[in-house]
Amino acid sequence: MTLLSLSNPVFATYALCAALAVLKLMGQGWMTVYRLMKVGGGYASPEDANKGLLNPRPRPGQTDVDEYVDRSRRMHRNDLENIPGFLAAGLLFVLVEPPLLLAQIVMYGFVLARALHTWAYATAQSHEVRSTFYTFGSLAVIYMAIHVLVVVVLRGTLG
Repeated sequence: MTLLSLSNPVFATYALCAALAVLKLMGQGWMTVYRLMKVGGGYASPEDANKGLLNPRPRPGQTDVDEYVDRSRRMHRNDLENIPGFLAAGLLFVLVEPPLLLAQIVMYGFVLARALHTWAYATAQSHEVRSTFYTFGSLAVIYMAIHVLVVVVLRGTLG
């Protein structure tokens, strides 16, 4: 069994969680596009309000902040701040061969925390609710990174 093979259950766990996280990240971008098109506004750049196939009737105010669009944009930005860290730390975590149950708890926990964070953001829950789910996901990534550091130092493979 090689570490980066689906025959390794820890890597298979990572692969599943990473794929879900990437789909969430990319899906949120498409959700923002959908919302932009639905309201015909909330555009981010001045040139977005020019006449074109997707904007046949430009109007004043199309670049003004639209809360419906901007909420999705903030959710996307939050994913961009969190998911890449998971992808990097998770892959390194696989390489130090953690116990399967630990890997499943931390990695599935991250994905669940991101899903709940998305729900909390999309439904305008309080900051306390949203930040609770953010915290669980963030702590999962921090744990994996620290675990990797400890294993590397304890194995004495730094030279």
